[in-house]
Amino acid sequence: MAVVGVHRWVLHLPGCRSLKEKRSVVRGLRDRMISRFRVSAAETDLQDRHALAEITAAVASSDRRHAESVLSKLDALVRADPRAQVVESESAYF
Repeated sequence: MAVVGVHRWVLHLPGCRSLKEKRSVVRGLRDRMISRFRVSAAETDLQDRHALAEITAAVASSDRRHAESVLSKLDALVRADPRAQVVESESAYF
């Protein structure tokens, strides 16, 4: 049985004073998620706020433990980025 894991982060981006700066941070995070972990990732809300962002990532797997592991590593990647502070974070599995 296949499982889909989804993780959502709301981020505060204290160094971003424009949408252009925000796009650079969000794009960098999203691109690293996709290239390192082969997941789907996108900015899913708060596009008009330069100091806040919402990013959501999803992984499909045949094993829930694998999906949990990937999402855990993604969470560590996001939390390690010095340009972003996690305000809210949640995971769900389907």
